[in-house]
Parts: sequence; structure tokens; C-alpha cells
Amino acid sequence: MKRSAIFALILTLLLAFAGCTPLQGIPQSKPQETAAGNGTAEPAAGGEEEAAPDSRDTAKPENAGRTEKPVWHQIDQETAKRMMEEDDGHVIVDVRRQDEYDGGHIPGAILIPNETIGSERPEQLPNPDQIILIYCRSGNRSKQAAEKLAALGYTNLYEFGGILEWTGEVVKEEQQMEAVNPSPVLVIQVSGQTFYADLEDNSSAEALAEKLGSGTLELELHDYGGFEKVGPLPWSLPRNDTSITTEPGDVILYQGDQITIYYDKNTWTFTRLAKIRDTSREELLEALGSGSVTVSVSVERSEE
Repeated sequence: MKRSAIFALILTLLLAFAGCTPLQGIPQSKPQETAAGNGTAEPAAGGEEEAAPDSRDTAKPENAGRTEKPVWHQIDQETAKRMMEEDDGHVIVDVRRQDEYDGGHIPGAILIPNETIGSERPEQLPNPDQIILIYCRSGNRSKQAAEKLAALGYTNLYEFGGILEWTGEVVKEEQQMEAVNPSPVLVIQVSGQTFYADLEDNSSAEALAEKLGSGTLELELHDYGGFEKVGPLPWSLPRNDTSITTEPGDVILYQGDQITIYYDKNTWTFTRLAKIRDTSREELLEALGSGSVTVSVSVERSEE
């Protein structure tokens, strides 16, 4: 009985000891940790811990490393025409060569050849926010120019193709210059008829045109020598006298303060002011008549 009690005590101690010590060869399960556990990362397989992420490896925006293209607008030519009608300070730019521009361009367009646009803004376009309408011959160079100007910081660029497709007005360089600075023409009215005379290129004719301005001067002329009508001017003009053999239609300054209209030939030293267009001795005699006559003279600007 006593021995049985001792044996039972030894057995109880052995069982208690076995429960506290893992048995060798039997894998022990490990509790899993959640992200909300102790805040440490789970070791990777093989016992090595994963390295903490480098701040330089953080995610980048989708467009990182890409450069946005400068913005310009492509419009059709009908839209361009409507924009040209607006009083908004816009400028029309022709980006062709000088010879192409001279051969015909849109009225009011300035020339900035595409190949001259580089790394600096063109002097002709000082305002980067100005509305700029761009064209070339066929639409290729105008697109190149629009892209280059956009890269230089211009913000209101509108490319509308080439002049080959343009249905609006086209002018040549010499035509545009005449329109900007038309030549003065002397208008002579007598007996219900009107004659036009081209002024000479001298200081006398320039002074006459300036004196007449936009008004009309009435002159009393009378016959002299059977070849002219002559009368006094209300002021003197500079003289550019030279020996001249007159023809019908010559308008002459005599002695600086008299004006004559010749209907026949005469040789003398005086200044030619103008030449009446497309007339004859007979037509002039019919209009001027015999004796004294009142003649009205004025100046108008011709765009022919």
C-alpha cells in the first residue's frame, strides 16, 4: 500500500514534467500575428526579415518622366476667316519664304519664315498672349511653326493650314503697298466733264497735293498763245523748272504761281505738275471752250 502510493507519486511527477517540455521530433505550431498585433513584420521564409522599403522607391505619378507637349490649336479656314473679322488685336502670320509671300498672301499678314523661328521669341510678336493665326503653303510648315512658338511660351496659337486652300482675298506685296499708301491723282472738272491727271514726282506736285488736301479749288483760266489755258494760283509753289516741249494734257506750273493746261505744243522752261490721262487736243478744246472758263481741281487717292 505504501509502495503503491510512492509509485503513483513518481508517475504523476513524470507526467507533469513531460507536459512542460516539447517533445523532440514533433513540430510545434506557431501562433500567427496580424497587422494589428505587435506592429512587427512577419519574418520571411528562411528566417530572413524583409528590408524596410526605401523612401526613394515610393510610387511615382503616371506622367512622371514625360514632358507635356506645348499647346496650340488647329482650326479650319472658315473659323479663321471669322476670327480675322474680330477687332481683338489678333495678328496673321505667314511662315513661308519671302518670295512666296511676295507672290501672294492674305491681306494684313506679316512674314515670319518658319526656318527663322529658333530659341528666342520673334521681334514681330512681342506679346505672348496675343491671338496669332498661322498659315503657310499647304499646312505643314504652319504646324511646325505653331509647335515652336508654343514652346517659346505663346498661349493663343491657331493654325489654319495653307494658302493653297484659301478662298478669301489674296494680295501681292506691291498691291498691298499701294493700298496702304495710294498715289494722289489730280481731278480736273470743267464743263461737266472730269479728267484725271497723274501727278509728277517732284516737290512742286507734292506741294500742290498738300495745298489742295481734301478740298476743291476753283480757278479762272483764259486762253494764251493758242495752245494753253492759264490762270493764277492763290499761293506760290516750289519750282522745278526745266526745258519742256508740251503735249495736250500737260498741267504746267508757270513762274511758281500760275497754272496752265496745255491743249497744244509749246517749248519753254517751266515745271510739269501733272499729265492728264488718255485725252486728245480735240477733247480738251471741246471741254475748255474758247475764252475764259472756270475749272475745279482737287486731289483724290487712287488705289489702282
